[in-house]
Amino acid sequence: MRIGLLTREYPPEVYGGAGVHVGFLVPHLREFVDVDVHCFGGPRTDAHSHAPAAGLERANAALSTLSVDLSMVAGVAGVDLVHSHTWYANLAGHLAKLLYGVPHVVTAHSLEPRRPWKAEQLGGGYRVSSWVERTAYEAADAVIAVSEGMRADVLNCYPALDPARVHVVRNGIDTAAYHPVTETDALERLGIDPARPTVAFVGRITRQKGVGHLIAAAHGIDPRAQVVLCAGAPDTPEIAEETRVAVSELAAARPGVFWIQRMLQPAELRQVLSHATVFVCPSVYEPLGIVNLEAMACGTAVVASDVGGIPEVVEDGRTGLLVHLDEHDTDAYRDGLADAVNELLADPDRAAVMGEAGRERAEREFSWSSVAGRTVAVYRSLLGKDSLRGEDQG
Repeated sequence: MRIGLLTREYPPEVYGGAGVHVGFLVPHLREFVDVDVHCFGGPRTDAHSHAPAAGLERANAALSTLSVDLSMVAGVAGVDLVHSHTWYANLAGHLAKLLYGVPHVVTAHSLEPRRPWKAEQLGGGYRVSSWVERTAYEAADAVIAVSEGMRADVLNCYPALDPARVHVVRNGIDTAAYHPVTETDALERLGIDPARPTVAFVGRITRQKGVGHLIAAAHGIDPRAQVVLCAGAPDTPEIAEETRVAVSELAAARPGVFWIQRMLQPAELRQVLSHATVFVCPSVYEPLGIVNLEAMACGTAVVASDVGGIPEVVEDGRTGLLVHLDEHDTDAYRDGLADAVNELLADPDRAAVMGEAGRERAEREFSWSSVAGRTVAVYRSLLGKDSLRGEDQG
């Protein structure tokens, strides 16, 4: 079986959860099937890279994306099945299905109808991305949702889809790459005191990740704790400026505020997560939330909003605390975040026990080998067992 895997992000050019997913999934898929990766960006040794068509490099982001998709379609001739990730690659998968008569599998990492703020970033391109996503999903031979919550969202947004075509394969975590560490040199270089209680956030500056809610909530978090915001890659200049102003006001109101705007190296990220007392995920929309798995794998308690697939990862009261998100009462949500964080800061032994339980849960339920096996089972259902390399695979 030869798979054409289509994605915008692929290591080393990764900035979000979909890129993390693909980067870890592909090596495990290759244990079962042949995988040709087609991605955006610069040259890779283990993938085919595609760039925008000449003259469209600076066009609206949606048009530039579609030109990359056309290049991808030309590149996947000869594969048995195409598997696309995010709307950026969905049209390539859909056109390959039509052109070559092969099945198309879509992994649903997020949904355009659930992210209306993307119009701030894409302008009219958001209508194009929404059309691409709907067209690809409704015609796909199979849709893989990364959580039960995501499956419900897919069927709610696209009711024309046959529910039998929507499968749940949860995201995974590499617990060898993410694990508790004792080293503190990276923290010290960043000016963070590893001996003080710490509240950490890791994520892009986008409406989806809710960093504005956390910054507002941090005014009510115990001032003895450090607040470490690993937040970069803003969607728009406007949200970048909003965040700059909000962080400045927070730093003026309380000590121990650290804003790290670059992407941390893996060793640095492990230290931030491992030494945090509490990791906070204030997302307003999250199909699963790999970042919560990363924190749990590093042995850290999580405080998170109760949206999307997060409750399938963070076990309330055992591996962390969930805070109800009412988008019509953001003040109550922000107060709830501060209260939950303070509850664990006041009881570090309880936070440590939750962290240990989170590590155990990550190891037990979210291995990438399992994710790859379940993904291949979806391929097999469309192509037949004999397409696999070896009868005992799967």
